[in-house]
Amino acid sequence: MYLCVEKALMEKPYLLHLNQSCDLETTYEAIRSGFIALALEKNQRATPLIAEARTLKIIAQTVNNPRELLNIPDIQAALLTASGISDKAKNYLHSQDKVEAIQELIVNFLEPAGTNFVEELVYRFLLIRGDTLGGIMRNAGGSLAQSKFTRSLLATLRVAGIAYDWLNSSNNQWREAEEMTPNLEILVRGVSWLNNSQPRTIIYNVNVPIVNNNNIDLCLLKCDSTQLANQKNKKQTLQSADLYIALGELKGGIDPAGADEHWKTARTALQRIDDAFRKISKHPYTFFIGAAIETKMAREIYQQLETKKLTNAANLTNDNQLVSIMRWLCHL
Repeated sequence: MYLCVEKALMEKPYLLHLNQSCDLETTYEAIRSGFIALALEKNQRATPLIAEARTLKIIAQTVNNPRELLNIPDIQAALLTASGISDKAKNYLHSQDKVEAIQELIVNFLEPAGTNFVEELVYRFLLIRGDTLGGIMRNAGGSLAQSKFTRSLLATLRVAGIAYDWLNSSNNQWREAEEMTPNLEILVRGVSWLNNSQPRTIIYNVNVPIVNNNNIDLCLLKCDSTQLANQKNKKQTLQSADLYIALGELKGGIDPAGADEHWKTARTALQRIDDAFRKISKHPYTFFIGAAIETKMAREIYQQLETKKLTNAANLTNDNQLVSIMRWLCHL
């Protein structure tokens, strides 16, 4: 039995968790759970914005008319936001331009609101900040997917008793793993460990020179963390085709309506990887992990697995499949 498992791991690792294409399909229950998770995340991320609006309201209530708001230095940034100026746009405006934008807000919207000018200000502030939240949430699926991938990877290493280092995204520094670091999966941008005394490092969202510097979601490399510890070492490591073991795409969007588009993007990226490495006679493994996988997608992915165009694949919402692909990655 052990030899059969080892052979499957080497030749067709997906057979350890997939029997047919429909095994890849996302269930209704998983879609429902995914939408609920996104809703909770949205509420969580909205909490600081609500606190900002509440603070703005309390301070604005200290004046008797809208024009007096210009005399409160502490809320000028919030007034500019309520004027419709985004955080990015603020960097391109001179001080006088900012004042004029706030004056337009006062004349056209706050003064016509009369005694309700504070409510009008808060509503407009929240409207613009809500748009910012929308932009943040468009990337939330990817963030949640990366966190789930990391949790599963670290759990697999811990269960196997394998020590690891992790790359802190907040300061770009490698650290030794500590017992039960809170919210660790949110901070991780890479993980490094030993497999049979051989160094292995998986790094997230990296531009791969061999693939025309395109960004790849996940890269498993035959190197240790010191070879990625600074910009010079990292550049040299990423330019070495011999160090690439596996490259993969991770798509966390749960909405079935966007599933096909996510797969098209991933499929193009994976094809680009295959083409680039084939030109230099290299054949690293490729894999795909997705949250929303519909029937047609599942069939195409499974066909690519059977024809060895793709090495491995898993549905992010299926714990059995996720653990299986993590074991595969940890033992490559």
